[in-house]
Amino acid sequence: MKIHFIGIGGIGLSALAKFLTNDEHKISGSDIKQTEITNDLATNFGAKITIPHHQDAVEGVDRVIYSAAVRPTNPEYQKAKELGIELLSRKEALVSILEDKEVYAVGGAHGKSTTSAMLASIIPKSNALIGAISKEFGSNVRNFDNNKVVFEADESDESFLNSNPYLAIVTNVEPEHMEYYEYDEERFYNAYKNFLSLAKVRVINAEDEFLASLEMKSIKLYPSKDIQNIEFILLEGEPHTRFELLDLGVFDVFGFGNHIALDAALAILAALELGEELEDIRSNMLHYKGIKKRFDIVQNQDSMVVIDDYGHHPTEIKVTMESLEAYKALRGFKALNVIWQPHKYTRTIDNLPAFVECFEGVDELVILPIWSAGELPIEIDLKGAFSRYKLLIADTVTKEDCMVKVIKDGSVIRAYKEGLVTSFGAGDITYQIRGEA
Repeated sequence: MKIHFIGIGGIGLSALAKFLTNDEHKISGSDIKQTEITNDLATNFGAKITIPHHQDAVEGVDRVIYSAAVRPTNPEYQKAKELGIELLSRKEALVSILEDKEVYAVGGAHGKSTTSAMLASIIPKSNALIGAISKEFGSNVRNFDNNKVVFEADESDESFLNSNPYLAIVTNVEPEHMEYYEYDEERFYNAYKNFLSLAKVRVINAEDEFLASLEMKSIKLYPSKDIQNIEFILLEGEPHTRFELLDLGVFDVFGFGNHIALDAALAILAALELGEELEDIRSNMLHYKGIKKRFDIVQNQDSMVVIDDYGHHPTEIKVTMESLEAYKALRGFKALNVIWQPHKYTRTIDNLPAFVECFEGVDELVILPIWSAGELPIEIDLKGAFSRYKLLIADTVTKEDCMVKVIKDGSVIRAYKEGLVTSFGAGDITYQIRGEA
C-alpha cells in the first residue's frame, strides 16, 4: 500500500512509518518543519516528505494515518476526506499493524521508553517500536524477519488497548493526560486494568498502589525487597547502576538511579518468562546504551558535562534530579544548573506545586517558554511560582564552543563553562541543548 502519515516527524508516528516499510509498504509523510527524524525517513527509508503540510501530498495514496496533534482543519486531512481515502488515527492504525504479531507491550506513567529499550536489548532478535531513540541501534525502530515485537504502549489516548499484547509490563500508574480522560480517574484506571487484562503474561511493579490492588495473575516485582545492593558506578567512564535481583545475581545497566534498577528488573523478569537464558540476559543488558534524551550525555569533559533529559513530568524530573546529584558527587562537580522547558500548558498548571518541589537542590534554574504541543496558551506566573530559586527566565539556550549559552531578548545573559548542566523537556529543548536549533 501507499501510506501517508500526517505528522510523520513525531517520534511515535515515525516509528510506525519505519516499521511498515519492512512490510514493503511505500510511505510518505508531512510535518510542519524539517527535522532529524524527517531527514532520516527521507534518506534511509525512501519516504517522500512534504514540509509543511499541503493537500497535494495525499494524492494517489491508499491510506492516511495521522498523529493525535492533527486537527480536522489540516489541509491534508480535509483533502483525504474529500477524496474518500481511508483515514486512521495512530491509535486506530495499531489494530491492523500489530494484530498478527507477538507483542511485548510496555506501559506505565514513567520509565516505559527505558524499559522497552532494555527489553529490546535483552531479546536481541526482536522487532522494536519504541517512543524514543535507542542508542544501541540508533533508532526508535528495529526490524527482524519474525513476529516478535517489543512495543512501547501509550496510555495518553488509550491506544495501548489496541496493541494486542501477548506480554504486558507496567512500570507504575499515575494519573496523567487527564484532559483525554475528561478528568475521570475511574476511567483512567480502568484503561490500565483493561490493558493488562488483554495480555496472557503480566509483569508489574507490585509496590505501585494501583497495580497491587488488581486481582490478576501476574509476575510481581517488589522493588524494595527484590532489588538489593544498588550502587552507582562508572564503567569506562559511563554511568551504570549495579544491583542484585532476587537470587539471580548481579546486573549492570547503563544509567544512574533506583528507577533504572527497577526498569531493568521488570525487563529481566519478562525476558526470563519469555524463555531467554539468564546469562544471555546478563550479558545482553550491557548492550543497552541508554536512550536519546534520557540522561543523555551530549558533552563530556573533565570540567563540564551537559546532559539532555526528556523528563517533562515532576515525578520523572525528581528521580532524575536524584541521579544527577549522585553523578555530580561521583564526578566531583561543584554546581548543578538546570534548564527547563515546560511541556504543555495543561500539564504545567495541573502539576505546578509538584514542579516547584522537584527541582530542589539545583544551583540555578533556567525556565524557557512553555512548549505548547498544539495547546492554546494559558497564563501561568512561572516567575512568581519559582521565586524561591536562583532563577533565570529566558527565551532560548544553545551550545557552542563547549559552553551552554542562555539567551534573553537576543542577548547572552549566562554562559555555563563548568559543572553539570542538564536540560529537561519534551519539546525542542533537545535541539537547543545540542546546539542544533
